[in-house]
Formats: sequence, structure tokens, C-alpha cells
Amino acid sequence: MFALRFLEWSARQGGALLATGIFAGLLIPPLAAVFRDVVTITVAGLMTLVLLRVDPAQVLAYLRRPVLVAALTFWLLLAMPVLTYGVAMAAGMDGPLGAALVISATGCAATSSPAFARLVGLDGEISLVVAMVTTLLIPFTAPPLALGLMGIDLAISLTGLMARLALVVGLPLLISMVIRRMVAAPTLHRLGPAVDGAVVWLVVLYGFGVMDGMLARLLADPHWVLGGLALAFAGNVGMNIATALVFLPAGRRLALAAGLLGGNRNMALFLAVLPAATDERILLFFALCQFPLFLSPFLLRGLYARLRG
Repeated sequence: MFALRFLEWSARQGGALLATGIFAGLLIPPLAAVFRDVVTITVAGLMTLVLLRVDPAQVLAYLRRPVLVAALTFWLLLAMPVLTYGVAMAAGMDGPLGAALVISATGCAATSSPAFARLVGLDGEISLVVAMVTTLLIPFTAPPLALGLMGIDLAISLTGLMARLALVVGLPLLISMVIRRMVAAPTLHRLGPAVDGAVVWLVVLYGFGVMDGMLARLLADPHWVLGGLALAFAGNVGMNIATALVFLPAGRRLALAAGLLGGNRNMALFLAVLPAATDERILLFFALCQFPLFLSPFLLRGLYARLRG
């Protein structure tokens, strides 16, 4: 019972825990080193738990609004990457940082988006559905955009990247389906807040791992790291605002949830599947993207409360 209460408390304190965790991973290198080798496992566990929180009735309800779901999916997976590519090229960012920014825009909505939406008082249901749909589709959209259309060298073939993404996405889906068959729906519903708390801690542990080596890089090349961090925040906020404006006609509450989906992308999948031979600066930028992702629930809760009216 204590463990369940602790996890439920963690879900309520998610914003503060995420903000604390990302800085702990940065400032305590041995802690980051311990969790670096379990990033892929952590990502798979995180996706499994999030998929367990999928309420089939909610999914079906939103799938009865296929135009909305399709529009959000098209915008996140296709329109936004092309728009970001155009902005990066217009700004002269044709190096590794520009490439990393474009790749980040090809990512699916963050797996933790439903939990983040709940933390800031937004629509967790549409966030959940779109996060799930974009996650299932990313093996088929991101690799062609990153490797084919945009010609970015990630030291992996198109089919190889698609296969790795399909495995990291498909295995948690299969595990969550098996668990749903074994555990009664009312029990899963009752354990929902505890599952949300477990999601928070898995995201924190993932944050520890992706910070491995970041402090050393910051001390060795602070200008590059701070510039990359500024670009990560600018990309997150820019995609958030652009998405919210595009979907504002659908209502303010939904537009804010859509903006959160647009800004917070799942870099965990790329960090889990890209080979070590990938340009180090691209991988470091993906790690820097965790700062706006982790801090957004903590920083934006008050703003979203005001914007909701």
C-alpha cells in the first residue's frame, strides 16, 4: 500500500520531480553514467505503462472524430518537419544542429504527453490518442523524412532505422496488450494514478541516463552547449505556439493541448535506436531537448491555467 501511495504522490508532484531529475542527471555524472546503459529499456518500459493507460472507450470516442485526429497527426508528423526544415534552411542552419532540429520535428508526440497534459490541466484524452497514433506511425514517417527527403546522415540505413523504431514501438504495444488480457479493466483503472506515478519515475530515470557526458561537454565547450540549449527551447516553444495557433479554431483548450503535443517530441526513441556512430552533436542536441520537455510542466502550469480562462 505504501508503494501505491508513493506512486500516486509522485504523479501529483510530477512537474517538480521532472525538473529536479533533469538537473540531478546533469550535476551528478556518476548517477547519469549508471543509467546510461538502460535508456532503451527505460524507454520500452515507459511506453508500455503509457499504453496501459489507454482507455479503449476514449480512443474510440476520439476516433469517431477522425478529421481532428488525422489533422493533428498530419501536422505533427509531416507538415511540421517540412516547416521546420524550411525555417532551418532559411536561417542558414545546415549543420548538425540544424539537422538535429529538423529530426526532432519528425518525432512523434512525447510518450509522456498524456501525463504532462494532466499535470498542467489540459486535455489528457486527445493527448493520449494522438501520442499513441503518432508513436505507431513514426517508424514509417520519420526515417523517410530524415534520411530520404532531407538527406541527413545518421549512420544507419533507412530500413535499419525503420526496423529499430518498429521494434521499440511494437514490443511495448504487445506487452501492454498481454497485460490487459491478464488484468481486469477495473483493476487497471483503480491503479491508474499509481501507473502515472511510475511513468514519472521512468521519465526521471531516462533523464538521468541521457545526461551522461553532458556536464563534461558543458565545461569543455560551454558556448556550443548553451547555444544548443537555447535552440532546443526555441524549437520546443516555436512548435508549441505554431501548433496551438493552427488548431485554435477547434477551441482554446484543445489548441493548448495540441501545442503541448507539437512542442514536446519523443527524442527518447531516437536516442534508443540511433547507433553510436551518429554525429555526437546530433545526439547531444536530443539530450538537450529533454530540458524544455522536463521543465515544461513545471514552468507552464500557471500560464496554461490563465490561458484556459
